[in-house]
Amino acid sequence: MVAYLIRRLLQTLPTLLGVIVLVFVLFRFFGGDPAEILGGLNATPEQIMQIREQLGLNRPVLEQLWIFVRQIFTFQWGSSWATHESVADLFASRLPATLTVMGPILLLDSLLALPIALVVARWRGSLTDRAVMLITTLALSISFLVYVIVGQWLFAFKLGWFPVQGWDASVWTNLAQYAPLPVLLAVAVGLSPQTRLYRSFMLDEIDQDYVRTARAKGLGEGRILFGHVLPNALIPVVTHIGVQLPGLFVGSFLIEVFFSIPGLGREVMLAVNRSDYPVIQAVTVYLAVITMAVNLLTDLAYRWLDPRVELR
Repeated sequence: MVAYLIRRLLQTLPTLLGVIVLVFVLFRFFGGDPAEILGGLNATPEQIMQIREQLGLNRPVLEQLWIFVRQIFTFQWGSSWATHESVADLFASRLPATLTVMGPILLLDSLLALPIALVVARWRGSLTDRAVMLITTLALSISFLVYVIVGQWLFAFKLGWFPVQGWDASVWTNLAQYAPLPVLLAVAVGLSPQTRLYRSFMLDEIDQDYVRTARAKGLGEGRILFGHVLPNALIPVVTHIGVQLPGLFVGSFLIEVFFSIPGLGREVMLAVNRSDYPVIQAVTVYLAVITMAVNLLTDLAYRWLDPRVELR
């Protein structure tokens, strides 16, 4: 286990280096000139040059790359070019709001989709199975924007169950008042594809020979499903959750913008609009690091779920 962990960590270094170089090249040579954007339309060439000097954009490319690498490993990204707020402080202040919304979404998606998929897979071809598949197909054909508009109109304006916007310094207040509506709508969107995918995982296991053998021995369906089918189907489920986890941060961009949640996703959208490179670069690199870390943890979880799995 230790040797495997060390080997995987060493393998991530070239990947991380490639991400760093790619992000640096894309932002330095293919994006707009931040000095011109920050200077505005009425800025003189002298003012543009002064801004470039202040931002360090007139330094040699290799020196800029070294500064970029040093910022990554020291977690010192400097300040936002637009707001002059420390990028580290920005992360610390915005990330809790994002986790307050994204954490319940991931948890509810998995906890609800798994039992539904298990039930419909057990009665494959039945009226229940067909009804669930029809509902999920219809749900998949509706845009997330429609969910947001209808959800805000129905649950906020019409019924008055939830506020449309707002955020508080208290985590419990946010979980009780402001987070339920975006979480509810996001789960409604994500539950359909999750259910269909997990159903296919369950069906793959139900068709295996060991299930027929268990039934021939007289085991009850409940014991077969929860004691044999579900544990064996958890490996692809965990793989899907691991792949989905970094995508939750990307999905938070739309949710936080629609509901005015002061999270990291909305801050990234604002940073993109004003070409605030330090913020965008920090989010891009750290999201890549999170992805690699989640992939590693997912591989380690295989061993915990199934002792037969060998980590090589």
